[in-house]
Amino acid sequence: MPNPHRDHPDYASLRPQAIALRRAGLSRRQIRDRLHVHNNDLLNRLLEGIPAPDWTRRPNAKDDLRTRARELRGQGLTYDRIQLELGCSKSSISLWVRDLPKPPPRTREEASAIARRGWEATLERREVARRRTNKAAASEIGELTDRELFLVGVGLYWSEGSKSKPYRRSERVIFINSDPDMIRVYLAWLRLLDVGTERLRFHVHIHESADVQAAERYWGDVTGVDPSTFGKTTLKKHNPKTVRKNVGADYHGCLMIRVLQCAELYRRIEGWWYGIVLGAEGPA
Repeated sequence: MPNPHRDHPDYASLRPQAIALRRAGLSRRQIRDRLHVHNNDLLNRLLEGIPAPDWTRRPNAKDDLRTRARELRGQGLTYDRIQLELGCSKSSISLWVRDLPKPPPRTREEASAIARRGWEATLERREVARRRTNKAAASEIGELTDRELFLVGVGLYWSEGSKSKPYRRSERVIFINSDPDMIRVYLAWLRLLDVGTERLRFHVHIHESADVQAAERYWGDVTGVDPSTFGKTTLKKHNPKTVRKNVGADYHGCLMIRVLQCAELYRRIEGWWYGIVLGAEGPA
């Protein structure tokens, strides 16, 4: 069956020209424009068997990884260790280095060290991702309006503050927490409600085995209040059989904040919270 492109009237004259241009280093587009050949099938036939110049070849993003993987394999590294070094898949590594000799079997200690390094690398990647997400999420908040801070404070108190029970009526405003940021937000909320510092009483709650004075200074810095004005610190009995994680220099116990003359304030907080519940539920 005749080939329509080889039978093209200009094929015989165009073929030598196309070959010469290709060997001179021109791209397909340049040859097409020079010869005014706009049929891709015909252009393919004209250039058949003539390799493209190096500069027209799209670089492979994994070429450097492949070269490095072969270097590491030549040094006797296993797939696991190459993967740790380069961060690419084992399947890719296998394709790149399978013609090279295998390294000797690794010892149990080497295998454990590799596994440990792999887990540490995974944790590091997770931590980077966590910080990136936290930073992006924090930027979505911006500066709070007074109403936003008011609503946040009501929810914060109702989740962490003391509440009156049907079996034990106690309309007291007491907030205790170990998170310094929670304490700062809570104090900002109290200031919004015009609750002055003179109506506040501070008490540290901490295990007796901790550095009590350091904890008092710490909470003084957090609140901006002289720790010498704090009430008596409550010491929790230390049980040596209990395995606690909250130990060391970063352990500061909890800070309790009481509001004096607070019955009316407590009733309002309770009402504000139920108002939020009704607003969230919407009309019946």
